[in-house]
Amino acid sequence: MREITQKWGFKGLYPIEAASEYLGGLGLLCYEVVRRLHKRWEGQLILGQMERIGVRSLSIVLLTAVFTGMVLALQMGNYLTRFGAKPYAGRILALSMLREMGPVLTALMIGGRVGAGITAELGSMQVTEQIDAMRSLGINPVQKLVLPRLVALMIMLPLLTVLADFVGVMGGLFISAMELDISADFYLNSIIQFIKFQDLFSGLGKTFFFAFFIGIIACYNGLQVTGGADGVGQATTQTVVTTSITTLVSDFFLTKLFLQL
Repeated sequence: MREITQKWGFKGLYPIEAASEYLGGLGLLCYEVVRRLHKRWEGQLILGQMERIGVRSLSIVLLTAVFTGMVLALQMGNYLTRFGAKPYAGRILALSMLREMGPVLTALMIGGRVGAGITAELGSMQVTEQIDAMRSLGINPVQKLVLPRLVALMIMLPLLTVLADFVGVMGGLFISAMELDISADFYLNSIIQFIKFQDLFSGLGKTFFFAFFIGIIACYNGLQVTGGADGVGQATTQTVVTTSITTLVSDFFLTKLFLQL
């Protein structure tokens, strides 16, 4: 299975066969993770990963969110003014942030930063035979390495998304007050009256799926690394690309699902 990364991402040989093997490997890893759920969880490892994934990603997530909210407010305010609908800018911005922009952009940032880091870390352990040493000592790598990272991602990504939504809306408030002459009271009251719990639930519900996809892809690519430092670099690049595409594609299907609920 270690040839999967090379065939799937870089050599381009037998794309259908390589894709099938890659998806099959991901499925087997998911099965191993599910089998280990009833085992004793490594709380200390999970907390450490939560700090690395969540706290250290806070700055880039909030920076992305605040400027996204500011740009949305600026664009929508100018265009809605042409139709005399400028007061609705806050409602549209909040709906866009809660349902789409907040969850998707946060997942893309985490997939690029955290996903690449997980792959590089596990890949380095793989090429230096540390994972083989763990197996020889009777330690299951899925239990010690994969599960803590996956659980931490599924806890921290929704929390980061909530913060990103709030900061994005506040960024829109700043631009609305400074550039669009919309008072802060009107902006906030219109959002509170318009936004429903379903809008928040729809966005947050997606983040659990995004977190799972990012974690399982990053861990699998790291465990399949071969070829030394060059293999680690290739696997890291593949993780960033694959998690980004998976996030965007799954967002479409999850949106259709949550619209039906």
